[in-house]
Amino acid sequence: MTSLPPQLDFPKTEEEICANWAKNETFKTQDRLSRERGDEEFSFYDGPPFATGLPHYGHILAGTIKDVVTRYACMNGYSVTRRAGWDCHGLPVEYEIDQMLNITHRDQVLEMGIDKYNATCRGIVTRYTSEWETTITRLGRWIDFKNDYKTMDANFMESVWWVFQTLFDKGLVYQGYKVMPFSTACGTPISNFEAGLNYKDVRDPAVVVSFPVVGMEEEGVNLVAWTTTPWTLPSNLALCVHPTLEYIQILDKKSGKRYVLAKSRVSQLYPQIKSKKFKKETLPDIYTVEKTFVGKDLVGWKYQPLFDFFANEPDSPQYFRVLSDTYVTDDSGTGIVHQAPAFGEDDYRVCLVHKIIIKGGDIPCPVDSNGIFTAKIPPVQGKNVKDADETLIALVKAAGRLVQKDNYDHSYPFCWRSDTPLIYKAVPSWFIRVEEIRDKIVANNKDTYWVPGSVKTGRFHAWLTDARDWAVSRNRFWGTPIPIWANEDMTEVICIGSVEQLFKLSGVKVTDLHRETIDSITIPSQKTPGQVLKRIDEVFDCWFESGSMPYAQKHYPFENKESFEKTFPADFIAEGIDQTRGWFYTLMVLSTALFDKPAFKNLIANGMVLASDGKKMSKRLKNYPEPTVIINKYGADAVRMYLINSPVVRAESLKFQESGVFGVLKEVFLPWYNAFRLFLQNIERWELDTEKKFIASSELVDTTTNPTDIWMLAATQNLIQFVRQEMDAYRLYTVMPALVSYVTQLTNWYVRLNRDRLKGIVGNSEAEIALQVFYDILLDVTVLMAPFTPFLTEYLYQFLRKLQPSYPEAANGGGSSLPVKAGKSDSVHFLHLPKFNEGRMNEDAVAAMKVLQGIVEQGRNVREKRTISTKYPVKQVVIIMRNPSASVVEAIKGPLSKYILSELNAWDLKIVPKEEEKDWVKMSMLPNSKLLGKKLGKKMGMATKIIKGMTHEEALACLELGELKIDDTITINTATEILSKLDFAKENDPQWEATASPEGDLVVAVDCDQDADILDNGKSRELVNHTQMLRKNAGLSASDTVEVFFAEDVGESMLQAVAKNAAFLQGKLRGVTPLPKALCSPFAVTLGSDTVDVGGTKLEVSITQPCVSPKDGAEEAVLAFLRTLDPLTMAEGQVETFVVDGKEYVLTEGTDFWSTAVRKAKSLKTLVW
Repeated sequence: MTSLPPQLDFPKTEEEICANWAKNETFKTQDRLSRERGDEEFSFYDGPPFATGLPHYGHILAGTIKDVVTRYACMNGYSVTRRAGWDCHGLPVEYEIDQMLNITHRDQVLEMGIDKYNATCRGIVTRYTSEWETTITRLGRWIDFKNDYKTMDANFMESVWWVFQTLFDKGLVYQGYKVMPFSTACGTPISNFEAGLNYKDVRDPAVVVSFPVVGMEEEGVNLVAWTTTPWTLPSNLALCVHPTLEYIQILDKKSGKRYVLAKSRVSQLYPQIKSKKFKKETLPDIYTVEKTFVGKDLVGWKYQPLFDFFANEPDSPQYFRVLSDTYVTDDSGTGIVHQAPAFGEDDYRVCLVHKIIIKGGDIPCPVDSNGIFTAKIPPVQGKNVKDADETLIALVKAAGRLVQKDNYDHSYPFCWRSDTPLIYKAVPSWFIRVEEIRDKIVANNKDTYWVPGSVKTGRFHAWLTDARDWAVSRNRFWGTPIPIWANEDMTEVICIGSVEQLFKLSGVKVTDLHRETIDSITIPSQKTPGQVLKRIDEVFDCWFESGSMPYAQKHYPFENKESFEKTFPADFIAEGIDQTRGWFYTLMVLSTALFDKPAFKNLIANGMVLASDGKKMSKRLKNYPEPTVIINKYGADAVRMYLINSPVVRAESLKFQESGVFGVLKEVFLPWYNAFRLFLQNIERWELDTEKKFIASSELVDTTTNPTDIWMLAATQNLIQFVRQEMDAYRLYTVMPALVSYVTQLTNWYVRLNRDRLKGIVGNSEAEIALQVFYDILLDVTVLMAPFTPFLTEYLYQFLRKLQPSYPEAANGGGSSLPVKAGKSDSVHFLHLPKFNEGRMNEDAVAAMKVLQGIVEQGRNVREKRTISTKYPVKQVVIIMRNPSASVVEAIKGPLSKYILSELNAWDLKIVPKEEEKDWVKMSMLPNSKLLGKKLGKKMGMATKIIKGMTHEEALACLELGELKIDDTITINTATEILSKLDFAKENDPQWEATASPEGDLVVAVDCDQDADILDNGKSRELVNHTQMLRKNAGLSASDTVEVFFAEDVGESMLQAVAKNAAFLQGKLRGVTPLPKALCSPFAVTLGSDTVDVGGTKLEVSITQPCVSPKDGAEEAVLAFLRTLDPLTMAEGQVETFVVDGKEYVLTEGTDFWSTAVRKAKSLKTLVW
């Protein structure tokens, strides 16, 4: 088995794996294997993105979530169809074409021809699909781009027709007016969801206008209204007041005019009265109150219109009067709102209720689809509404009706595509009767499961309960045409649901359903022979198409009827939280309308990925690193894990930090990789030492009695159980922290504690058990993490599989066949996730290891407090635990004690029994002031004094009792109302230093006396450390043998230290004893050398290649011959014979030469020890 490189180039390795997956069709093979097994289908819908732009972090995040869940499902025994889709129609595409062709009005499209316009649109919709495929594939996401669906495909569009016809036949479709956010640049209404995407701070003109009351005895009375949209004033048809608000009639002293407005809004006309410096006694000089009204008293008042453009309309007798509605507020303006029903949602609703306008009737609307005033308003004809404000204000002023003019700074919606101000405009639309089925939609939502659940029960539920009828038509060109054919007066209407039905009624067979193909098709009238029905002008809102994707992607009900009905609703969908008003909503509306079911069972809503400064990511501002740059720098696995292990998976925002991606690499992948590399190095060493082939054996694993093995095997089962439980609940955000924690336990604890076992220092039979356990753990965690980090796990698996007994079965295509087996199977992604093995669970072992880690961490803290290097031993570690279980005490005293001694470099370990605790610690108690403050009141001080003053024994007694009586009236619950912890009692003894755990239930004390033996042992450990560093720098493997020499600058302190700790040194250096440099063989080849400081002494440390060591004073001929011998193949007492110049030499190992310098030193007793 080839050794792993010291450092893995993660991005390059991932690219190689990507290439292998493509070459071997690994994704297709996974699908094929699941189908051959007859796995149950796990249904997944992928929301279609627009391919007119490149993928950003939002797409990468959602794609990662989808990939993790669907990979998990596949490895959990399900078959998952993962099919890419593209949203091809609608405003995003048309806007780009309008920019490209400099189109500013829909008439220009009609002049060039819809066929040419749509052909241009068709040409750009898939412009970036290859870039999408490259980025998404590089991310490690498995999704079928070859068998994708497009909303512009005829089959997809035909299913959309079927959806609409079904709703039409159920009476859920009607035509009417609706005031909607309207993009004048794009010439089309947009949804409220889209209108909320791009708010900006703007300054608009704000005017107060007078409306003289007519038909009253008293003359000169004016209603006054405030507006920030002067361009809507020509369309004014009414005024609205709040029915219960108090209004007053005032006399303006300066002008002599009488104004009616809300009493609480007088400051709108006279802002100076809000000033702190204003003198109230001067108020009568400004205005006087003449009358008081309640809003409902004003209803029915008539007024003189501001303009007469609509004064002579057929319905004008109903115009120009006062109405009332509770939507009017007094937080701004005058408390009187001017009503232009063509340009305000509330205006339209109120005017409809009060019969100013009639449902289905025409509404005065002098603005065309590009926001240009029509000939109906001659003074501003041809002007954009926003450009007409000043002209109209001048006309109002000239008419003597302008009371006040100011500027108003506020947040205003802009078109998310054109970045131009939106207006609200009444447009004739085709509607889905959402309000009629709203209760069913709300009920179906209750049958779904969301992560996080708060989005389902909060934001989404609120949106559903207030859902309005959905305007699904758009006055555009590039989209699925609404399949309604009708006569001119709409008295005969036919809704088409299929290509076949259109052929039967029209005689025309079509293969494309876009406007250029079907607009010219007519259907003979059945009511009026000789006349024809023509298709209406509109196309569908692209949200209607994406909401239809569950059916349209399968061309349902025309094909795949059985497979669709078997897998509907979807098991899983995922998108950003912004889709609560978008795709999630449209899916739910249409599935309820069609089948009275939700469209999905489980949903993950992710939050937004923001720039590092918390602002929206902006290409213009360049405030974020490009995704491809980050992936090429750190690897896709690191990006995936960073995103999944962040608040963004629970619908919160994430400030993207490049350092966070690097942190995943540094804190998780590198330790994991290094542990794996250590494993393989020791496999090679074990195979070399034993001359056996390592074969994985779970049976051998189950024979281990080592406590760390038992703990890590149990921890692995805990992880498997947890991951399965949390992934089944779609809580990705809890899984990743657990995985990170596990890898930390594996690398920082298990590997650390077992290095000597793995290296064979305690024997190769024990090493085999350790390696078998290590292998078992690594394989389990590799397979378990495959859905999350598909590249790294694939890389590691390709090494692990070769150690499986089933590996030979992979030959001749067996690796891509059933049954799947670890080893035989060519990819980790073909395997099933490890099953939970209850037999390996051991809560006692897990609890004991948790205590061990606490002891080691506190012991290290003690060393830091006293600045005692870990290379220097301490005599004794004393442990005091609060109420430990018998099993924990037994484990810490017994099999785990050697690990604690090793980690803390201590010579002795003592666990203090309960009866001796008072000599070492004091139970410290404090009142829980949060709970007791209210309970005790004035007696809190007395209680605090009693609690703090208790002896160790008294504190233990009351804790055991569970209560503490302060007096006859007050009893404190010691479990909840008292905070207790162990404090060290020997703080003033310089021999001892101690620290306690944060919870206060563990105290670790260390004997800090440092004598000569301790110092010598520390020097020996430092020598080992420097030797290992020289080995590493020389690029040696664990199996490479060297000899070690040292030379002291002054004295023999290192020689004494080595003499005292020879056995320890031989154990750490694989049987090699460091020797003074004077004993180095003249043949030695130095592999590395360094001068270091050890215990205050300058020391030269060298490592050399093994070579024979000659007898002192040997002849040159003997030296020349000995130089050629290999000491690693030499036996003890071996005899060597050779002839030089006719003279025969007979040399014996152990007398005339020695295989190592150490053997020579021992043989000649050069060193006393």
